[in-house]
This record gives sequence, C-alpha cells and structure tokens, in this order.
Amino acid sequence: MSQKPLDFSLLLKSKLSRRSFVADEVIFREGDKAEALFVIEKGQVEIQGGRRVVAILGPGEFFGEMSLVDPAPRSGTAVAVTDVTLVPVSEKEFLRIVGETPSFALDLMRLFVRRIRARDGYY
Repeated sequence: MSQKPLDFSLLLKSKLSRRSFVADEVIFREGDKAEALFVIEKGQVEIQGGRRVVAILGPGEFFGEMSLVDPAPRSGTAVAVTDVTLVPVSEKEFLRIVGETPSFALDLMRLFVRRIRARDGYY
C-alpha cells in the first residue's frame, strides 16, 4: 500500500472559502452534525476522542473525513491549538474534485484505512 501523503495542494490553491479559528477555539464537538472535511492551510488542530488526544495535525493535513461517507454526527472534537485557517470541503466539492481527479478518491480511502489501522494498533 502506498504511504505517500495525500496531495491537497489543489484544494489549498482553489477558490474554496476559508474558515479561521483562534487558539483554543472549538472547531466542532463530538455529536455535532458533520457536513465537511477540513484541510489545514495554516496552524495546528488537536483531535480529541472522548477524553484523550487522538492526533495533533498541521498544515496540509485533514480531519473530519468521515463526514464525506457517513452522515452520522461527529465522532470526536476538533480544537485549534494555534490560530488556524481551514479549507472546508463539502460533499458537493469532494464529488467535483473526484470528477476532475479520480485518483484523489482512492488516495483518500487509503488514508482512511491507514488511520483505522493506526487506531487499532496495527501500525
């Protein structure tokens, strides 16, 4: 399986809207309605699952990806560690991107699997 990072440069260069949060601001909470994946343009975001920190992510990384394939509420909480700028990607935008670059979907699925395996202790 490919270990290359997913190239979000096409999203970061796009005219998609941006959302900004200040340090310690909650981006979303566990149980919130999930409507978008977020790509970090600048800053750091902490992902919390229950009472533990699951990950700290930085520029070029993403979170909230389950919202693109499952309408269930958010399974974790995302908090800005520093001031952050995010690029939200809705299902509509995701489908447009996949239509233009079909391999993007496969790369994203590989990252889903990698995260699940890491969570389950496989690597």
